[in-house]
Amino acid sequence: MPEPGLSPLQSSLPSAAAHFGPHVLDQAGSVGVEAADAAPSTVPVPAAVPEPAPAPDLGRILRGPSGLGTAALSLARPPVEPPVVEPPVEPPVEAPPVVPPAAVVAPVVEIPVASAPAAPADALHIPGLYYHPVAEPDPARVEELSRRIKDWALDEVRLYPEEWEGQFDGFSVGKYMVACHPDAPTMDHLMVAARLMVAENAVDDCYCEDHGGSPVGLGGRLLLAHTALDPLHTTAEYQPRWAESLHEDAPRRSYRSAMEYFVRQATPSQADRFRHDMARLHLGYLAEGSWAETDHTPEVWEYLVMRQFNNFRPCPTITDTVGGYEIPADLHAQPAMQRVLALAGNACTIVNDLYSYTKELAGPGRHLNLPVVLAERENLSDREGYLKAVEVHNDLMRDFESEAAALAAACPVPSVLRFLRGVAVWVDGNHYWHQTNTFRYSLPDFW
Repeated sequence: MPEPGLSPLQSSLPSAAAHFGPHVLDQAGSVGVEAADAAPSTVPVPAAVPEPAPAPDLGRILRGPSGLGTAALSLARPPVEPPVVEPPVEPPVEAPPVVPPAAVVAPVVEIPVASAPAAPADALHIPGLYYHPVAEPDPARVEELSRRIKDWALDEVRLYPEEWEGQFDGFSVGKYMVACHPDAPTMDHLMVAARLMVAENAVDDCYCEDHGGSPVGLGGRLLLAHTALDPLHTTAEYQPRWAESLHEDAPRRSYRSAMEYFVRQATPSQADRFRHDMARLHLGYLAEGSWAETDHTPEVWEYLVMRQFNNFRPCPTITDTVGGYEIPADLHAQPAMQRVLALAGNACTIVNDLYSYTKELAGPGRHLNLPVVLAERENLSDREGYLKAVEVHNDLMRDFESEAAALAAACPVPSVLRFLRGVAVWVDGNHYWHQTNTFRYSLPDFW
């Protein structure tokens, strides 16, 4: 079938960030970045915002290296002296625009920005929850991605037995990934995100949760699975046996295959970034598993520490790979960017705690989530604990948006602006998927 077109792009990144995009791209000679958000921002923007000076370390990065032979490596475009033009005899011919070097500007995909409609009538609604509605993802892309990811799960990695097919379909991977990555240029780019999402859930379900998971021996299983992402380098005698082990269960088969596709699309620095975030995720799994083994209820702040690691961060952190561009590694590593990514991942994860609350209570054993921990540790009723968890989520969302806007103002590099916008789109798409996935989720009767 023909390649489906791009979905409309929407974003919760406040308009303060969008203010800087066109300004900087105009200076660079680019076509610009969409300035309108699909949902109204709660962050006021002055009529004229002075461009702040970058922090010292950020200024060093933007200036680039110095010394013999390094002039071409700078991220900042050097000023161009205007040419001296003699008075023409004939009418002057307009000179072609100056095109910036490819390394300066992230590729900009021209996508019409549609106003976001209200959520579908059958969607779940949590009163008081702060979020941004998004446009319905492109149904043609959803259908095609759903078909391709199911073929991969069945034919390439033998992910699940026949009796789990309904659960796989009910997860709605296609809708999820199209909503989170509307600027993905091709289906192959979307498949990179979809495979990794499915593989991460296979590890969680089969190692940690209700499809055979257990905290007993979890560390060993996660370590072996992690080598499908971060390969073993050992002697020729022992390398073959390790390679064989990557095919021994569905989680490792999924990780191995998804990572092979990912590294073909990603740069080495993007791949290394993803491995780092997956190590964070596995550390969070281990912390939650250790508390389950000892029947420990953490303090609220301890639970939030665990959730900063056991969260969705590996998904939005690949937004540039899926979008077909790259944010420079030095800019991605900036503390301000790391804070933005942490807040985005934390907000997305508390959304999961809220929408999966009744599902987890109905499951076997005792499952920790933020409403449960708040109720027990702060001596609240179940309803009060849930409502306070909504407040925690809202605070995280607003902090994420204000920090993202501040970073966009301090570092108005086109790839950074596009990356921040992509992360914000991912946050909104993640909420949309939870809100509309009534196959998996329902809400408590607290209102």
